[in-house]
Amino acid sequence: MTARQQELQALLEPTVVALGFDLWGIEYAAQGKHSVLRVYIDAQSGVTVDDCAAVSAQVSAVLDVEDPITGEYTLEVSSPGVDRLLFRLEQFPPFFGEWVELRLRRPFEGRRNFKGILQGIEGEDVVVLVDDHEYLLPYSAVDKARVHPRIEGAASVTDEATND
Repeated sequence: MTARQQELQALLEPTVVALGFDLWGIEYAAQGKHSVLRVYIDAQSGVTVDDCAAVSAQVSAVLDVEDPITGEYTLEVSSPGVDRLLFRLEQFPPFFGEWVELRLRRPFEGRRNFKGILQGIEGEDVVVLVDDHEYLLPYSAVDKARVHPRIEGAASVTDEATND
């Protein structure tokens, strides 16, 4: 998580929690006039469009008062979805045994992208099984992590890989 994301998370988390949701994560993409702030919320009972609208209104008010982002940006509030991004190491354990995609900031053993089964966490390393090889990837090197849980009756990542 970048320093900017940490700052925004600290600013917005109390508002999101007060509304009864967990702040799953934040993405901020500064792209000139087209910057985007994505706020992902979650709840045991799920997240509806109305929930996103309510959180968006409150978060927008906080951002207007605190003004942490210079220039124009688009605010998007969403649930993390089924194929969710993982923003913190403590979010990984519920997804042990699931397919994940990890992109690293810099190459590890000659590659930056890993797709495989999340085996676990060892200290500060994420353990991923890729093509019968187990990798211990330093969490500090992870740029982006996304989980792809198995859905009954749907094609899996392995099915897609073998059909290429």
